[in-house]
Amino acid sequence: MTAWNAPELVPLPDRRDPALPALPGPLPPPPPGNRPGRGPLVHLHDTATNKLLPSATGDVARLYVCGITPYDATHLGHAATYIAFDLLNRAWRDAGLDVIYVQNVTDVDDPLLERAQATGQDWQDLAREQTALFAQDMQALRVLPPQEYRSATQAVPLVVQAATRLLEQGHAYRVPGTNGGPDGDVYFSVHADPGFGRIGNLSPEHMLELFAERGGDPDRPGKRHPLDCLLWRVQRPGEPSWDGGTLGRGRPGWHIECTTIALEHLGISFDVQGGGSDLVFPHHEMGAAEGHLLAGTEPFARLYAHTGLVGLDGHKMSKSRGNLVFVSTLRRQGVDPAAIRLAILAHHYRHDWEWTTEGLREAQDRLERWRAAAARALAQNPPGEPAAQWQVVEALRERLADDLDAPGALGIVDSWAEALLTGNGARGPLVPTAVSALLGIEVLPEHQPR
Repeated sequence: MTAWNAPELVPLPDRRDPALPALPGPLPPPPPGNRPGRGPLVHLHDTATNKLLPSATGDVARLYVCGITPYDATHLGHAATYIAFDLLNRAWRDAGLDVIYVQNVTDVDDPLLERAQATGQDWQDLAREQTALFAQDMQALRVLPPQEYRSATQAVPLVVQAATRLLEQGHAYRVPGTNGGPDGDVYFSVHADPGFGRIGNLSPEHMLELFAERGGDPDRPGKRHPLDCLLWRVQRPGEPSWDGGTLGRGRPGWHIECTTIALEHLGISFDVQGGGSDLVFPHHEMGAAEGHLLAGTEPFARLYAHTGLVGLDGHKMSKSRGNLVFVSTLRRQGVDPAAIRLAILAHHYRHDWEWTTEGLREAQDRLERWRAAAARALAQNPPGEPAAQWQVVEALRERLADDLDAPGALGIVDSWAEALLTGNGARGPLVPTAVSALLGIEVLPEHQPR
């Protein structure tokens, strides 16, 4: 397993903050051969059907998780999402599956350009800097990197091809310019897909409300329907642009970026589309509609899994509100990244929750207990009985297989640690190894970052 790297077309200088602690080395894949047996297949809650479904159907599991727009990374809402799907990645590997994990980074978009203009920074430098910080935070949190990590700028040729095809099929159209703007922005007719709306199962009124709140333009003159979404934005003065062939110079819309990257690297009907619950609509709904028409079949993804929102002081953490807690800030303050990860894992991935200093203190205390128990598990002689260790690992696996029940899994490890610290727990290396491989929490002293 390689370390986190940015997309090939976003070369990264070394911009790591010298005030941050040193990072652990590249994380190898979980070694199932070091533990007896294999874990069960994870069943996940599917947003579209509201049912618990098998997360994969074959020997190869395919996962796409929507990435960041790199103008202010990485807050705890980001971290909670990527840690949740890291659990899935680890559990899949523990079950003996080959995993193809794809993630994007939206390195050209209105919010990024607006932030760059407001700060006087070149937009490309801002994107590189924040993408590098995100990668550093993910490695510190021991999130296994995706096999394919692709940028929006890298996907421009795919977007051009897709938008051109949708125009030729009659599923997209050009819109005249307004307020002196240029003609030719290309929009997707979302209702060209008969299945549009089946992921979020929202009313038309609610869709319009969310579309306006989350980057859409329902009031744009010239559109055939208020919900139709942008595929290709033709060049404006002062904005970055690329050769779009018959589309003209311009840049990609948001949803089509993820659609084309997923189709290119995973194919249609991949196993899991993941992201925060604020992506159900419009992002995942519109991306799926585009994918269905481009591929000529459905579903775009078999299962849609979404993480809850993380709040602070009674409100969702958001860049627009500014109530953000950043992973890098906590690390500068000397907080062990394993404690940050444990504080996140204390909440079920699908539930909304609030970050508190009390929750972080509880995670730090838990980490200290686990590490003390691991040291005792290895130090005591004679070696522990394999059966006792095996029971703990199996219970841990069962919790993760049940819709990634991380709080339940933490409870299993808590009980093991308490039993060891009171003199009657399962000794030996198997449980600490499983905690590292399945939960991403390193408790063995020789492997802890210094």
